[in-house]
Amino acid sequence: MLTEKQKDTAIFVCQLLSNLLQPILLFRYDPLQKYIFLIAGREESLEITINETGNWEFNTDDET
Repeated sequence: MLTEKQKDTAIFVCQLLSNLLQPILLFRYDPLQKYIFLIAGREESLEITINETGNWEFNTDDET
């Protein structure tokens, strides 16, 4: 189950992406790991994870 902080952060991040005219391609909650995962951007270039405490971070692709 989502925490209140996760819900508030998800709304904030989705609003931010929308204001920047970035499409949200995937919005998924993982009940086992208890985090929200988003893929967004015109080229699916933004990956965002929101943890239980409401903190969010961009996931980076370490392969170069």
